[in-house]
Amino acid sequence: MDLFKKCYDFTRADEVKAMGVYPYFRPIEENEGPVVQIEGRKIIMAGSNNYLGLTGHPKVKEAALNAVKKYGTGCSGSRYLTGTLDLHIELENRLAKFFNKEAVLLYSTGFQTALGVIPTLVQRNEYVISDKDNHACIVTGTLITKGALGNLVRYKHNDMDDLEKVISKIPIEAGKLIVSDGVFSTGGEIVDLPRLNEIAKKYNARILIDDAHAVGVIGKGGRGTASEFNLEDEIDLTMGTFSKTFASLGGFIAGSERVINYLKHFSPALIFSASPTPASVAAALAALDILEAQPELVDKLIANANYMRTNLKSMGFNVIDGRTAIVPVIVGNDELAFKMWRILYDIGIFVNVFISPGVPEGRQMMRTSYMSTHEKEHLDFILNAFNDAGKKLGLI
Repeated sequence: MDLFKKCYDFTRADEVKAMGVYPYFRPIEENEGPVVQIEGRKIIMAGSNNYLGLTGHPKVKEAALNAVKKYGTGCSGSRYLTGTLDLHIELENRLAKFFNKEAVLLYSTGFQTALGVIPTLVQRNEYVISDKDNHACIVTGTLITKGALGNLVRYKHNDMDDLEKVISKIPIEAGKLIVSDGVFSTGGEIVDLPRLNEIAKKYNARILIDDAHAVGVIGKGGRGTASEFNLEDEIDLTMGTFSKTFASLGGFIAGSERVINYLKHFSPALIFSASPTPASVAAALAALDILEAQPELVDKLIANANYMRTNLKSMGFNVIDGRTAIVPVIVGNDELAFKMWRILYDIGIFVNVFISPGVPEGRQMMRTSYMSTHEKEHLDFILNAFNDAGKKLGLI
């Protein structure tokens, strides 16, 4: 059989495009944070992970421009060889202090961080135990681990009883790493970290939490999930990304100095990849400065999300409950999801459409997310649009 047959047989996207409701790969022409320009129109953005609205902040843009002027556009090498700048070291030290960890190591993307950390730490005859709803980067990292003869075990989403059930069957003397999103990227739920931590200690396991959607959103001053539950000294490793709160591109892992040192010398994703660009690192540093100086941005973000969550529920929408920046509105099937996206888009709102198999059948959704820079006028406009769309489609 021809290797490319599956490519030619895939027509679903073409069919959705022909219906005029294709929501993906829409090029943004201008980006002002809560308002963007798409296809020549001003659109209120209700689907970005730019949680604190810092991608357009003057200090962040200035820092990136100054870094290009000083260092050029790239590092032309891996961190292991010629790709380490003083900027990388500065950001690692600053993040270690921010998260109250001994050390931090930067990766070129958040996705790459999971691929660089999990298979490097979990090796032959050791175990990675992963939540079934973890982000795709964790899923990929665990599959690489399995391919290298490590053992992969999964447990039901945020179900600590099931976690204990599966981990209790693993030899107590075996090396074990429990991996979970801190804030789950689809539904916005927060991991039951206190119980997860109890189970890890009981069964001699280490913990890795992915805080991509938690930093700048929950915890003291936006310090993430471990901080939210006062477990900063208990959680072994925290990983995250710069592509959300930190208004840039890149990833990091925070933990003990000995573990970070091991990753520096054994992680292929670090050793064989070009290092984060000067502009990316400088932008993340500037965003960290702002987060530390203005923790009230986190409060504004959560207030905005809570306002939307409360009002969407009061209209009658099926909203996944939570207390993060992510507010998912369940629609129920693919066709309805595409139609609702189109109605919202025509009114002037951009949201993310999650369909099967990316989410389970019946859980198709408008995955909305909010920023600290959304003003009440933006939020009320979004609410009115949802009210119109929901009534047209018989959802409310």
